[in-house]
Amino acid sequence: MKYPPKHHQDNDRNHIIEVIKTYPLATIISVKNNEPLITHLPLIFKDDKLVGHIDIYNPQTQLLKDNNNITILFYGPQCYISPSIYTTTQLPTWNYIRVHLKGKVNAIESTEALKASLISMTEFLEAPDHKYTLEANNPRLDANLNYIKLFEITIDTWEGKFKLSQDKHPKDIENARAELVRANQENVKAFLDGVFS
Repeated sequence: MKYPPKHHQDNDRNHIIEVIKTYPLATIISVKNNEPLITHLPLIFKDDKLVGHIDIYNPQTQLLKDNNNITILFYGPQCYISPSIYTTTQLPTWNYIRVHLKGKVNAIESTEALKASLISMTEFLEAPDHKYTLEANNPRLDANLNYIKLFEITIDTWEGKFKLSQDKHPKDIENARAELVRANQENVKAFLDGVFS
């Protein structure tokens, strides 16, 4: 039996790409000597590949080349679902959106490509308001190019894990969706208020 169940899998490429674009901070996992190396980096989906940048002093940098295998996780919204929100009798559960990808990673050894990619990523992340533009002649940008590596990932396997109460009554599905929105808005504020008060 495939897990999660079929109704919690969403392998529609467009849905997966939407998660990547909306929540670009990825967890990238490489393995060396049976030990996982894990880094959290924003990745941009471009021309059916993922593009990212990493600090040369990060030990995972040495594995982001030579067509090495890599696993990438993207995290959409998630929350606890109380049976109290349903119109039918249910048990507590947890709803979430996750994307699991596997692929091959290669370094791009071009300072010009790195610079252009950093500018392009900033433009993407600044959307839609574009309050800041990373200029090509920015001296701080030029001073840091020797400390950053550009890499791209060719995706071999795409998996969407969309557990959103799809197996429930239509009204309960609607309620679970509303709870996901409400909980994420309130939980972020409560967490930040608690941590930084």
